Amino acid sequence: MLLAASAASTPAPVVETDAGTIQGEATPDGRSLFRGVPFAAPPIGDFRWQPPQPVAPWQGVREAVRSAPACMQVDYGWNHGAAANQSEDCLYLDVATPSLKPNAPLPVMVWIHGGGNRAGSGAGTVASPIVRRGVVLVSLQYRLSAFGFLSHAALGTHSGNYGLMDQQAALRWVRANIARFGGDPANVTIFGESAGAQDVGLQMLSPGAKGLFSKAIAESGTPGFGLPPRSLAQNEALGETIVRAAGAPPHASARQLRALPADALLRASDAADVPGLDDKSFIWLQAVTDGTVLTETPAAALSRGVGREIPLLIGNNLYELGLYGAPERAIARGFGANAGRAMEAYGLVQGKAPPADLNLRLANDLTFRCPSLHVAAERGRSGGATWHYQFDLDGPDAKPVTHGSEIRYVLGDEGASDQALAPLAAYWVNFARSGDPNGGALPAWPRFSNEARSMEFTATGSRVVEKLSAEVCALRTAP
Repeated sequence: MLLAASAASTPAPVVETDAGTIQGEATPDGRSLFRGVPFAAPPIGDFRWQPPQPVAPWQGVREAVRSAPACMQVDYGWNHGAAANQSEDCLYLDVATPSLKPNAPLPVMVWIHGGGNRAGSGAGTVASPIVRRGVVLVSLQYRLSAFGFLSHAALGTHSGNYGLMDQQAALRWVRANIARFGGDPANVTIFGESAGAQDVGLQMLSPGAKGLFSKAIAESGTPGFGLPPRSLAQNEALGETIVRAAGAPPHASARQLRALPADALLRASDAADVPGLDDKSFIWLQAVTDGTVLTETPAAALSRGVGREIPLLIGNNLYELGLYGAPERAIARGFGANAGRAMEAYGLVQGKAPPADLNLRLANDLTFRCPSLHVAAERGRSGGATWHYQFDLDGPDAKPVTHGSEIRYVLGDEGASDQALAPLAAYWVNFARSGDPNGGALPAWPRFSNEARSMEFTATGSRVVEKLSAEVCALRTAP
């Protein structure tokens, strides 16, 4: 009844996109929301494992009030809602705007969801109150797991990064259409968390994304997560293992691969054993240098200063995910010849009990903190404007900070009692507007430079700290 009354008093917003007319939903506070907007053709049938194809134009008015199904994924529990409503036909985005006709074009923020590049969805994001701060918010979806990141010799030399190509197709849609939603196509910030942050970092290095966005925010993720990259040949070998497990014959053709059942591909991908990876959930977090979407390794691109013209806000949470396996094994792999010195730095001394937070601290340094600081330092050397942060705020009910804790402080309910929400979101929006998080009465956040200064968000306020984990990160073996 309330929705009906609102609809009766506020006309449903209508926008003409380059493929046809869509009708969204008006909220009581004046926002306009559009959900389930196609930015590419359904990647099904002959379009499975193809670069995203153009949307077929439609006649009449297309309803855009419900988010599309999530892309194909296994149900891991945390993603139950997305897994319960999934489809190969999933290349859609959602848009929210505070005004279709603002006095001046608004900055645009494009969210890339996390989930290990194997799960998650873009649904629900555009309900965020961050839109009320004067930004147009877009949430996109991209092919996941084997559908988005598998390579195979039969699929051609462009294979392995379909999910990244989907993101680029969505950004091309933004460039072509966002002005009609009140947004500025010349002022687009991509931001994401976890695998979404990794993909943000990879888009900064990909030739196909050049010119599609002007700023980037990476929350708890870097290009490759500190893992060794895969060559196309290595990813093709993994792909062969997966498709064979899914029922493909030896030397299968592209047509035979595209006929494989989706569920069988998901199961085979989830069960695949990747050499050198202790944690199977990281299977699609190794960057694949396919020669087209990614023409060189992230380390090589960063060292050459690729993407330095794009301002970057990057960081991690104090604690993220737990360590998979024994700490001694992780230290040996992550620190190589410096493993002995790293053992001492972490307090792993014979005859003494290990520190209580060893596993969390080690896992965070190896996968999140040291990689993010490395990216910031490399960009500093090449002149890229970078701001680094560490987030350390207790979650609801005094739960310890963990992977994803910062999201609610950026996109969550502004009515929450925790007052730290407002400044964190404000920094993000300032950055989207100008490429600098500073402004207003916020505490000054210095650019990352030789002093390695970061902004730390704590329960008692924001503060500048220097050289986070400098001792152990200096010992880290580059992937």
